[in-house]
Amino acid sequence: MHIPRLTRLAGIAAFALTTGLAAAQSYPSKPVRFITASTGSPQDVVGRIFAQKLGETWGQPVVVDNRAGAGSLLSIQAAAKSAPDGYNVLVSSTAYAVTPYLYRNTGYDAEKDLIPVALLATAPNILVTTPNSGIRTLKDAVDRVKAGQTVRYGSPGFGTTPQLSADYLFKVLARTEVTHVPYKGIPPLMQGVLSGEVEIGSAALPPAVPLIKSGRLVGLAVTSARRSAAVPNVPTIAEAGFTGFEDDSWVGIWVPAGTPQPVIARLREELGAVAAAPDVKEKLANVGFEAGTMSGDAFSALVQKELRKWDRVVKETGTKVE
Repeated sequence: MHIPRLTRLAGIAAFALTTGLAAAQSYPSKPVRFITASTGSPQDVVGRIFAQKLGETWGQPVVVDNRAGAGSLLSIQAAAKSAPDGYNVLVSSTAYAVTPYLYRNTGYDAEKDLIPVALLATAPNILVTTPNSGIRTLKDAVDRVKAGQTVRYGSPGFGTTPQLSADYLFKVLARTEVTHVPYKGIPPLMQGVLSGEVEIGSAALPPAVPLIKSGRLVGLAVTSARRSAAVPNVPTIAEAGFTGFEDDSWVGIWVPAGTPQPVIARLREELGAVAAAPDVKEKLANVGFEAGTMSGDAFSALVQKELRKWDRVVKETGTKVE
């Protein structure tokens, strides 16, 4: 008996929906893997907070799988090539929107191979110095360079958002040339600033917060549109006299394309509940983050906006990783 094509397609769609709903109802039935960048990175720190809470809620382990190397590239590649079953989840940061424009061949399509699921947390980047550097404001640093003095700034690495933010500030907004010193991560960067190897450090806010509160570092500016509650006395980059650029670092969740929609919906629901939990908000605040409050559609729109922004910044600063 011949079955009309539309009838066959409708049957396939109904089967897929039924299968997806069944998968969502039993999800998760085994450990879930959070694939992320290096240990101690913002996405690792935030990912572990959410992994612990989800594990308690689900009664299933949420294992953090760190893929260090090439910034966030290796972790994104690994997630993009994973099975689309809801058990392979990418935890990434603003680096997700930067990476496609830094490398000649990433091995994945940032707009097609992974689906944005949820925004977990946000925090600005920050520029810091030491009390004995003699630099009290960003204007002080720029004035030094314009007077012919050498000013060096350190970052967690070439192509990171702290490096790109600082480069955009000094090169494009201030029209000065400040020497960049790339470090291999946050800990050596912080040590480089504290020891005076560099006059300024550009970093994600969380690791700088305890050093600022203890008086070992001085915050010059946060890169967000408004001041951070974690360091309320530190001005924004606009308040410091440099308008035209804002950079809120963020951490989010993606899954491989092809992951069943009911599973994605379940994951979004669970992550939203975790982000709203008072103990999670407190843990995030203690490391300088605010919990994300966006819908899935809003997060998808944010990712698209950020992809366009960092494409422009990479081009204007001439940054490339070979």
